[in-house]
Amino acid sequence: MFAMLRVKTVPTTGWSSPRPLSFLPAPMTLLMLCIGLVLFGLGEALLINAGIGVSPWTVFSQGVANVSGLGIGVSTFFIGVGVLLLWIPLKQTPGLGTLLNIVIISAVLELSLPYLPLVTSLFAGLVQTFIGVLTVGLGSGIYLVANLGAGPRDGVMKGLQRVSNLPI
Repeated sequence: MFAMLRVKTVPTTGWSSPRPLSFLPAPMTLLMLCIGLVLFGLGEALLINAGIGVSPWTVFSQGVANVSGLGIGVSTFFIGVGVLLLWIPLKQTPGLGTLLNIVIISAVLELSLPYLPLVTSLFAGLVQTFIGVLTVGLGSGIYLVANLGAGPRDGVMKGLQRVSNLPI
């Protein structure tokens, strides 16, 4: 079990894309990418709904949503597009997974939040947070193994690391 914690690269499977910049992936690769992104978005929605805490980028999206009156999914979409524009000076190249990351996660956030049950106790919030973290982790693993391009925020991190030569 702890061997998993020593993994230094994203593993590949039979359905992983051989090239991250493939815009015509195998149907199974595309399906797994989409499943991973849906799970990621659903996990983030569970974290938001639990009301206990969310990731830094989701906090930013919540702030933009609160100030602008946009939904959390819509603000996540616009932030994703804005972050993607930062790839230009960093000379990063997006893949199909990069673009679908923006669209699918934003849509799942926007569409799922109204249907999640109201959290009425700390215990329920903690359970939902735990499930949300596991779901984000599972979704991340699946979409990363699909190997169809980094998410917008990950690409900025990779680009900054390459340009600065500092460790991640």
